[in-house]
Amino acid sequence: MGKKRVIQETQDQVLSESKALEEKVKESGAKSSRKLLEKGKVYIKASYNNTVITLTDMQGNVLAWNSAGALGFKGPKKATPFAASKTVEAVAEKTAKSGPTKLDIIVKGIGGGRDAAIRAFAGKGFEIDSIVDMTPVPHNGPRPKKVRRV
Repeated sequence: MGKKRVIQETQDQVLSESKALEEKVKESGAKSSRKLLEKGKVYIKASYNNTVITLTDMQGNVLAWNSAGALGFKGPKKATPFAASKTVEAVAEKTAKSGPTKLDIIVKGIGGGRDAAIRAFAGKGFEIDSIVDMTPVPHNGPRPKKVRRV
């Protein structure tokens, strides 16, 4: 069996290994190296059933999102202005440290939470640059009913 050898590392080897580890951590993109964003986009989808809010950077990469249903609201309470404001608070809390301060808001839908969500973002201290309504509007509608024959 023989004797066990104990390998002693010199200080130079230990320092070079620690530097190599630090470089690998920086390359992997750790959360501490996150950049502070100045501007972002907010997409508010307000339907009769729910309110979904998504916060992205200017390229469209999602930073945070939340919905009234994910917060625990059930049934018709999901589409209320109160639920929309609570959803905005949750999204703002997620991006408090690195999130943008200037926002472009894009609203889609005709639910009850659309105005409340915009006001909640303004109340949270975000600077709103623009508000765009992207609600789809039918241009011709569905096919009419057949003529009734008696």
